[in-house]
Amino acid sequence: MLHITSDAVAHSWARCIKEHGLDPSEPRRPALVGSTDLPTRLRRMAAVIDCARYEMTTLYQQLGDPELAVVLTDTDGVILHMVTSQEFERLAQPLGLEVGAIWSEAEVGTNGMGTCVVEAGPVVVQQADHFLSQYTGLTCSAVPIYDPAGQMTAVLDVSSRSVQPQKHLLLLLGMTARMIENRLIDMRFRDAHPIHFHSRPEFVYTLHEGKLVVDDAGRILAANRSALMQLEMSHGELRGTKLEQIFQTTLDDMLERSHRAAFHPIVTYRANAANRFFAVARLPAGEESGGPPKVAVPARPRLMAPPAPAPVVPAARMNRLSPGAGLPAATFGDPRLVAHLATARRVIAGGTPLLLRAETGAGKEVFARAVHVAGNRADGPFVAINCASLPETLIEAELFGYRAGAFTGAEKGGRRGKIVQSDGGTLFLDEIGDMPLPLQARLLRVLDERMVTPLGTDETRPVDFQLISASHRNLAEMVAEGTFREDLFYRLAGIELHLPPLRERTDRADIIRNLLVAEGRPDAAVTPAAWDLLLRHPWPGNLRQLHHVLRSAVALSAGAPLGLEHFPSLGVPAAQAPSSPAAPAPQAPVLPPHLATERQSLVNLLEAQRWNVSHVAKSLGVSRNTLYRRMHKLLIPVTHSG
Repeated sequence: MLHITSDAVAHSWARCIKEHGLDPSEPRRPALVGSTDLPTRLRRMAAVIDCARYEMTTLYQQLGDPELAVVLTDTDGVILHMVTSQEFERLAQPLGLEVGAIWSEAEVGTNGMGTCVVEAGPVVVQQADHFLSQYTGLTCSAVPIYDPAGQMTAVLDVSSRSVQPQKHLLLLLGMTARMIENRLIDMRFRDAHPIHFHSRPEFVYTLHEGKLVVDDAGRILAANRSALMQLEMSHGELRGTKLEQIFQTTLDDMLERSHRAAFHPIVTYRANAANRFFAVARLPAGEESGGPPKVAVPARPRLMAPPAPAPVVPAARMNRLSPGAGLPAATFGDPRLVAHLATARRVIAGGTPLLLRAETGAGKEVFARAVHVAGNRADGPFVAINCASLPETLIEAELFGYRAGAFTGAEKGGRRGKIVQSDGGTLFLDEIGDMPLPLQARLLRVLDERMVTPLGTDETRPVDFQLISASHRNLAEMVAEGTFREDLFYRLAGIELHLPPLRERTDRADIIRNLLVAEGRPDAAVTPAAWDLLLRHPWPGNLRQLHHVLRSAVALSAGAPLGLEHFPSLGVPAAQAPSSPAAPAPQAPVLPPHLATERQSLVNLLEAQRWNVSHVAKSLGVSRNTLYRRMHKLLIPVTHSG
């Protein structure tokens, strides 16, 4: 296959030869900054690192590839922060991919980080594009990050072992860089008034919005890149300019009108021109808690928020979950889900849309119901609709409703749509990625206007609901492919949470016990061999599969202890399973001899430490995650029931 080198790479190779005098065949490892220089750099870049770390973690989770690293460097190419797996870090460290390493062009030739610094723009350096041959096993994509003054302050890079860069990678990198830049503005100007604006109202409160910050006198202090592009001005031209010189309004007037409009976008015009914009002015972040009510859409879009302490949800609220919802929220014992529930509860208090991403059957609706019950709309309805389970011809009627006689087969009295039914409560749109593009446009309009027009009528009805969406698909990839609207994605993903599949959850034993309670067998005995099978099974169908398997096992057991013979769907033929209901002695799985020996040694160590994984990891000198992965490989159940 013909490989086409970009102009940026070609220019970089020329610099490597003419300016830096590098030899492509000469092994060369990046130098490390001095022991006193690195702490100085980290202190100087502390604000950037703080704004970037959670966005980098989110990007790493979105990409879902253990053989890559998300890297942040300063403008000298020095690595300041990395998010990666321990395995990839161990593989990449001999190449110099570590904090403190200098990845400038002068040091290691053409590479994503160093070349991005020189080009001051997005760069993709595929394997053979690297000037030094020792780095041709890497593919690197990088984008610049700018500070509030418009100066490049850092580079965000993804380095991987992929042969081809992912199509959506530069899009995601650009989105992440814009989030970091907006956070830098928010952090530096907490005492200033943020102005959100765009020529199209649906882009206000998204990553496409223009953002200005102004002082109490209405003087502009800073602007993001979108603001500069829309206003066709530079940072130097904007800074110090009064707001009324940009728009046909004053700060006080814009604040008052924004307050009256409940902080939905208001119309304003460019000063001395006819250009129309939609804008929102807000109080400084430090004052807004005591000011007017916050808008029901995110003032700063995020894909993920940092973990927070688990919320204390009254038992009475937990018990209000409908029996058909599956597992009750009270069974969330996995630390990630507990943190996610706390994060979700915090952000929906301000009306921020929530987007859940998880495998099919992993409990997206269960989690959404738990968020509803734990939130400030718990007294309202929870309305769920699966966009993948309805024919395209019915989704519109289900969502928006219809008047009597609107179409053939319509109910005589018409029907209220799901959106109207959710008024005052929560609307949960499962598998939103399967919604047809034309309906995405209608849904976007409803989210913008909070008004619904049923089919067959021109009458509109105001609605107020909390939106939670979910999908097993990567919506960012769909946006890049043109199969999902970008503006709708930004509206849905006020915050995006990734729910772990059942095989990764640490509370599997509790889930099994709770499901047995739900099946009327709270005191059911489970043989050790059956427990081992249930806890180490990969569960490709997640909670839905587990529930079905346990329901069948309870029926087959007829009151006897649950043994291997009661789980034929998990590859245990009934004819080969023990016929006696007595609990068999637990048997080690069949493994190669060297792994069987290692398994027994690790089991002995776990037994000696009473299955305290933290103590065992410490005694072995490894992290808990590394130990968990080793236990999984050796077929040792993470949750011990002995």
